[in-house]
Amino acid sequence: MNTSKNILPILEMLIARLERLSADSTWAHHASGLRGSLLRYQEKISTFPGSDANLTPREMSQLEELMQAGFSILEKAALEIEYPGANSCRTLDTHPFDG
Repeated sequence: MNTSKNILPILEMLIARLERLSADSTWAHHASGLRGSLLRYQEKISTFPGSDANLTPREMSQLEELMQAGFSILEKAALEIEYPGANSCRTLDTHPFDG
C-alpha cells in the first residue's frame, strides 16, 4: 500500500502532465476535472508532509483510483498525437518511429 509521503511526487508529476495536455485533445476536458480532484488531494497531503494521518484508507484508495484514471487519460491523449509518416492505426504496443 502506498503512503501519502511516497505518493506525493508522483501525484505532483501527474498533475503537471495533465495540465500540459493540448486544448485540442479530446481528453483535455476530462483531464481538467480530474486535475481539480487531484489538486485537492495534493493540498491535503501537503498540509502535513510526512504524515499518513491526513488520508484515511478510503481516501488513499480513492486517490489511487483517480491517479490510475489520470495515467489512462495521458495514455489515450498520447495516442492522439500525429507523428509524420506514422501509420494512422496505432496501438499501445507500437512505437511510431519503429521501422
